Amino acid sequence: MSAMPQTLVKNVDFFVAALSQTYVSALQLDPDGMYSQVGIGIVEKFAEDYVRLKRFDGSVSHYDREITKFQHNKA
Repeated sequence: MSAMPQTLVKNVDFFVAALSQTYVSALQLDPDGMYSQVGIGIVEKFAEDYVRLKRFDGSVSHYDREITKFQHNKA
């Protein structure tokens, strides 16, 4: 039985994810109104308006917190 994904909303959520080096999924609404994954990585930096995720290959992407939902699976 798998645990439900936890949505990261507050700064403390991103702080804990960054400290624990947990992989986080970035999800955005597609044209059909469904959330789809647009990225995955470790929280490297976060601010009030964006989150920077570092991918497996070491590259980074920035995601707008207004339009992106961030989740990770609880073990």
